[in-house]
Amino acid sequence: MNERTELLESALEGLREGVAVFDSDDQVVLWNHAAEAITGYAGMDLLAQPVPKVLEGLLREGARIVELRPGSWAHAGHGTLARVRHRLGHEVVVMARTIVLRNGLGGRIGTAALFRPAESLDALPRGETGDDADVMSSQADLEDRLNTEFGDFLRGGPPLGLLWISVDQADELRKTHGASACHAMVEKVQHALAAGLRPSEQMGRWGEGEFLVIAHERTAAMLAAHAQTLAGMARTADFRWWGDRISLTVSIGTAQADSGRDETLAQLLEHTRRAMIASQREGGNRTMSAEGGQRCLQS
Repeated sequence: MNERTELLESALEGLREGVAVFDSDDQVVLWNHAAEAITGYAGMDLLAQPVPKVLEGLLREGARIVELRPGSWAHAGHGTLARVRHRLGHEVVVMARTIVLRNGLGGRIGTAALFRPAESLDALPRGETGDDADVMSSQADLEDRLNTEFGDFLRGGPPLGLLWISVDQADELRKTHGASACHAMVEKVQHALAAGLRPSEQMGRWGEGEFLVIAHERTAAMLAAHAQTLAGMARTADFRWWGDRISLTVSIGTAQADSGRDETLAQLLEHTRRAMIASQREGGNRTMSAEGGQRCLQS
């Protein structure tokens, strides 16, 4: 067991991503070299100590949470933006993922946080791609367009809004009917959504069952209304698989860029993603908007 523990610690130390592991009392039991580099706090100063207040953003600031039980594997995607205070006093914005660790009986035995600086090249939140080359290509094209459009907006260009669209039935159909059925369904939704796009908009795959739309509505309210129209277009898609008609719906999150906020593209996209997730949690088949200075979610 000791040899296994040493192998695991050695592997975690070699990661470029910061890794912090806390026991059930939120005391630090592992703090790798990347975590030291990102925060300025040395592991020897934190081990067996409670989480410092300046680092609570890793656990308390809405980091994307998944649960890990013995024999299971958890993947939390790219994470959620959080803020931590560097030992030298400046603020560091990180993409954080929090994993709740449980024993075989379901009892919580600790927490692991994985984090990296948000200015990393791949810090933009994305949906999962698996091994889908088409999705990865679409993400690359959209990221180039996003950077261009966001730069134009900051220089006084046209309004910029984002819509993150997730097909509600994608995961279930993939499990029950396989990848081919899911791929066909997503294509059907894509054609339906395309019929409702403005000429200046660009839409592409942003995940296995997800799309991203770059829009230029003048206000957040107009963007939200546009999202409702697109949700209606998705519901009109007539999808049949082996003779069975499957009703399709989407969850949509929207966010409007605001020149009055000191906001990065990654943050704007993260607000959009969180709005989409809020829509899913409400049961799907709806739209949610990220509004206001604190980005409160509204239906």
